[in-house]
Amino acid sequence: MTEQLSEDSADLHTGRKTSISRDDLLAAALRLIGPHRSVSSLSLREVAREAGIAPNSFYRQFRDMDELAVALIDLAGRSLRKIVGAARHRAETQRGIVRGSVETFMQQVRADDKLLHVLLREGTVGSDAFKQAVDRELTFFEDELRTDLVRLAAAEGAVMHEPALVSKAITRLVFAMGAMAMDLPPERDRELIDQLSTMVTMIISGARVMALKSPAGLSPKSNAAAEN
Repeated sequence: MTEQLSEDSADLHTGRKTSISRDDLLAAALRLIGPHRSVSSLSLREVAREAGIAPNSFYRQFRDMDELAVALIDLAGRSLRKIVGAARHRAETQRGIVRGSVETFMQQVRADDKLLHVLLREGTVGSDAFKQAVDRELTFFEDELRTDLVRLAAAEGAVMHEPALVSKAITRLVFAMGAMAMDLPPERDRELIDQLSTMVTMIISGARVMALKSPAGLSPKSNAAAEN
């Protein structure tokens, strides 16, 4: 208790905040990262300084930087799924869904909040815990995309070969292209959107053709079974 009072007193004299939330620390970490700076490269002291607190105050909200990074990855995943999911549901055709989703994704690559940068960087340069957290978020994307692909195919009286594998191929492709886009100037975005939209459409079209050639793909019931 004496130690805590001493620390709070020191905070008052140095102008540091005497209380802070998890969201404040996550926001401080986001301000420090960028296209060439990942969460895994940040130190606890850097984040504490950016948040305006003493380093020891960090531990009131997180055990260590690993826990903060995983929380940031979870936040990024939830935010991006909500944004891209809304874009998919606004479109009514395959072309509209693909183009709209890709454009929304690329907009998030350039967004000021840098949340997408967390997912794009930590999956390749972070610790095993970070990579597992990113992979978990990608799996959530794949599950939601699979549901939409099956729904769209059924609405058009079509079937799709291995919808779970299709959604995984699309998700991994989009994130790989997004990581590449971070290192390119924004002027290249339109070109990348065109290329990525075409690639995704080719994957979907190919899966539908394969379904017609497969014994399991003779009717939309096969997709319903995959969905269940």
